[in-house]
This record gives sequence, C-alpha cells and structure tokens, in this order.
Amino acid sequence: MARLTHTVTVAPLDRGWFEEAAGTLVDLLDGSRTRADGSVLLADGRAVAGLRLLKGRHLRSGARYGETPEPVKPGADGCVPAPGPSATVGAVVLRAWRPAHSVEVESRVAEDGLALRLKVRLSEPRRPRALGLSLSGHRPAGGSLYRFSGRGAADLAAWWAAVDRLPSALPAARPPVTARAAHRLAKARLTVTPHPADDGSWRISVVLSVRGRWLLRPVGAVALFFARRPVERGFREAVENAAAQWNTALAELTPRHGEALRAEIADALTETEQGKTVPGGPTDAGGPADPWGPADIGGPEAR
Repeated sequence: MARLTHTVTVAPLDRGWFEEAAGTLVDLLDGSRTRADGSVLLADGRAVAGLRLLKGRHLRSGARYGETPEPVKPGADGCVPAPGPSATVGAVVLRAWRPAHSVEVESRVAEDGLALRLKVRLSEPRRPRALGLSLSGHRPAGGSLYRFSGRGAADLAAWWAAVDRLPSALPAARPPVTARAAHRLAKARLTVTPHPADDGSWRISVVLSVRGRWLLRPVGAVALFFARRPVERGFREAVENAAAQWNTALAELTPRHGEALRAEIADALTETEQGKTVPGGPTDAGGPADPWGPADIGGPEAR
C-alpha cells in the first residue's frame, strides 16, 4: 500500500459569510419559476444562464434540467447534423428539494462512450451541515476494467469545529473530509483534515492511500518502489496547486452581505460567458412583467 501525505497553508473562509451566501442562493432558487419554454427565471424575471427545465415540474422530485441548447446550423443539404460520438449529453435530475432539510441532485453525462453518474446530497442547505456525493462510471462497450466508483463526504459541522480549536490543540481525531474510490485493480482513500495556525490561516493535511487489488498488488508494489519519488512529487504539486487556486479565489472575493450579497449572487446566476445578463420574460418588450403569467409552469401555485 502507498501512503502519501502533504500539508499546505490556505486562507481561512469566513463561516458567517459562507452560510449567508448558501442561504441566499437557496432562497433565490426556491423563489424561481419556469416559463413555457423551460427557462428558469428568478423572482426579478431574469433567466438563469444555461439552465432549462426539460421534464417534470420545477423544484419537484424527478424534475430534469439541462443546459440551454445551442442552435445547430443545417448543413449544405439542409439537414441538421446529428451529434458525433464524442458529443456530451447530460442532464441533472432533482431527487429532493427541501431547503429546510436537504437537497439531492443526480447528474448523468455521456461523453466519448463513457457514462458517468454523480449524486450529490446537501444537508440543511440554508446553513450547510454535511455534503455527500457518489460517482460511478462505465463504458457500455467495455468490460469490468472500464468500471469505477467512488464516494465522498464532508462533515461541515466537524470542519468548523476543527478550525475553531486553539492552534496548540491536537488536530481532529477524525478527518472531516473523506473520499474513497474503487476499481477492479485498485482502491484509494483520501482524507483532508484542517487545523488552525497561529496567524489565523488554516493548515490542511491531505493523506492519500492507494492499495492494489488482485494481481496488481505485487506488481504495483514493485512499480512504486522505482517510481515513488515522481509519484510523491506529483501528489505534492497537485495539493499545492489546489491550495493556490483556493487562495487566489478568496483573494479575489469581496465579501458582501444582505441585499448586496443577494444582488451579486443573482447577477452571477444570470450572467452568460460573455458577461451579459440573460433577459427573461415579457420585460424584454418594454412592458411590465406579469410575475405569474399564463406561460408560467412552475410558480408557487404549481409547487
């Protein structure tokens, strides 16, 4: 078995701001509705960028969502070309929407002949307490070597408790973040444990354990003996790159609160890649919008 460890220092995330931002996002989505074409509108009438209701009732179990399709130009013969074998086909299915309790979504993606399924569950979304996810993938035309699965869990309550300790205290006995992956030839386990530093930053310890299975176990042990240094170097670089991206993201973040935070999140939800807000509803024609017009199919009365 190979066991790799590395510790990095990252900027701390303000818990109050994080929970306020999560609650604001949930409230914005909970107050959204859909129009007859499936576009998802916020309460102010702006459309959520790239999101469309494909099937079911908005914010009800079983509702299926996908990206807004890009227009496909017909070929020289006037026919619309079919998507190629490498095209991405994906959809998000809402399994549960209970903002006071939990939100569960399932994403299915098929690309390059590989089928992926990701399930995510967030407990107490307005003040996130725990995050769980599972991932499975397989190639329909392949055998067991093309199958893999994984599970991860983040105990956010335990995370905040760990970073609220005194710097001189011992680290948390159980890592708040764990992940496991399994394949026919190998299994892996990843843990992430935070600890406060004297200057207020967080010290994050990452541990990766990999164990071969079946005939790969002795072969993997020999290979690791000769390649341990490059493997360790690659692991350290991956952890440090992740920490650098985290620090960069927080450095660019300007914490806002109240209505300013709500407006910022709403702008982010309705902004396209070109930085333009996606219009929605009759307001484009210049007249006042009827918030629950006849074209709506997902307003509060429908939910």
